[in-house]
Amino acid sequence: MSVLRPRHFLSLTAVLALTAGGTATAATAQDSSAALREVLFVGNNWDGTADVVKSTGDFAKIGQVNVIPDKAERLAEINADPIKWIYYMSIRNQVGEGHDQYVDDMYSTPDGRSMVVSRPSFADVVSIDLATGRINWRFPVAGYRADHMAVSPDGTRVAVSASTANKVQVLDIVTGKKVGEFSTGDKPHENVFTNGGKYIWNMSIGEVTTALDDPLVDWTKGDRHITIVDATTFKQVKSIDMRDRLDAIGLKNFSDAVRPAAFTPDWSKLYFQVSFFNGFLEYDIAADKITRVKTLPENPATNKDRTTWLLDSRHHGISMNPEGTKLCAAGTMDNYATVVDRASLQEGPLITASTPYWATVSGDGKDCVISEAGADKITAIDFATGEKVTSVNVGDHPQRVRLAHVPADWTGPSAG
Repeated sequence: MSVLRPRHFLSLTAVLALTAGGTATAATAQDSSAALREVLFVGNNWDGTADVVKSTGDFAKIGQVNVIPDKAERLAEINADPIKWIYYMSIRNQVGEGHDQYVDDMYSTPDGRSMVVSRPSFADVVSIDLATGRINWRFPVAGYRADHMAVSPDGTRVAVSASTANKVQVLDIVTGKKVGEFSTGDKPHENVFTNGGKYIWNMSIGEVTTALDDPLVDWTKGDRHITIVDATTFKQVKSIDMRDRLDAIGLKNFSDAVRPAAFTPDWSKLYFQVSFFNGFLEYDIAADKITRVKTLPENPATNKDRTTWLLDSRHHGISMNPEGTKLCAAGTMDNYATVVDRASLQEGPLITASTPYWATVSGDGKDCVISEAGADKITAIDFATGEKVTSVNVGDHPQRVRLAHVPADWTGPSAG
């Protein structure tokens, strides 16, 4: 999910407040900021690794982080608890398609020294020191699975979906301490800090592992709605059930499970994907209604049986360029990605991709970067031309891709 280019670092004032108990000089803070390098984190879900690549240009690999250095300890803990073991195996056999889910989402801390990672199979969030590869802190989420995260604009807080507990928990990114939480619909998924960090939006997707995928039994998927809360008090501001908005424009057979989403730079419109649909919808926030629907091409080779689609997805992954003029959509089950003009909703070339599962924006804002979970690589697509720029090999089953920062001379954790 991308809105404007996310900046995961602090302002000079905030750095001064956090560094050396607030006694650091301005020169020290500026030197620290100058020593950071913008990168992309690529989470390799089945590997338990995160590749770190250049955020622009050739997207060359810089280093890799093992995000499960405590694997033996975590497995021993799970094996000793029958309930945890049942959920662990369920995640492996259903959500993970027979694989463990070791990394879902990741962000860097404001100083660029650590990577914060949500780990679905281990039901936690950890902070990993990028210099040593060791765990700084660990936060077990409520329930039995951790999912999507979002970082506040100032980089100080991270929100994580505790998907089996139907809540979002917000953590201090430096200490790992919980600063708040709020209830959501069934199976909270995507999180977004909006309006300069004033609100948090959460999209719940309901049950996505059942075979009850026909529109007639869509109601069995659970309570799915968008929850909007005040990002300071965590009190609910609004709840949006897309079922009513879809029905109002005659889309009664559409799922109301909101998947990845992208906001315009002025936060006036939301573009979102829903389960089983090859395309996306436009939602006017002030008018509180769906204003346009974009259907993207079907791949004739895609299996028509919905139960074969990955976790109820058809298309999963959408981003917007910094100017707000172009969208990039990942056609997960149709095996392509495409850039769409936001004004006309005309798609560009269909770029062949193997199970594209996410879409974000490059550091310079020029390219859409998708993860190809089926080919173990990321691919950059030019927003201006809609043409492929390059592909880079990464680890096993890449999913989330996020802009981040690391020390300028970083090439990976030390052997120690």
